[in-house]
Amino acid sequence: MLNFRQATVDDSQLVLDYIKKLAKYEKLEDEVTGTVDDVIANIFEREVAKVLIISDNDNNNVGFSLYFHNFSTFQVKPGLYIEDLYIDEQYRGLGYGTQVFEYYKHLAKEQGCGRIEWICLDWNESAIDFYENKIGATPMSGWTIRRLTIA
Repeated sequence: MLNFRQATVDDSQLVLDYIKKLAKYEKLEDEVTGTVDDVIANIFEREVAKVLIISDNDNNNVGFSLYFHNFSTFQVKPGLYIEDLYIDEQYRGLGYGTQVFEYYKHLAKEQGCGRIEWICLDWNESAIDFYENKIGATPMSGWTIRRLTIA
């Protein structure tokens, strides 16, 4: 069983460390420009996102996940958007991803959300297999993500 706790400002460096691990895994290390001060300002002071610290029964940190709420105009309900989910490599394949999504499903129901959404990299075949075959998530066809970067 995993333990989930909301990160606190004291976890700011840990959060940034996990962001950097995720970027390395995604081969996007050069895109990380955030600092501990950015983590403090945006996650803990402005509260634009929330971070889960994921640990095992021995209290070892095994990963993190960052999420926030979006909104469905058609459902007229909030949604839970998972921006990032990262499990340290040595803990993958142990069923932790399923536990994380069970946690999120419970949280979404508790908060009156109509759905949970996230993006998966096209090349991440193990994640795609997990999402589709283990938890029953369906890919969205007919939608293309657009990005406008603000300098």
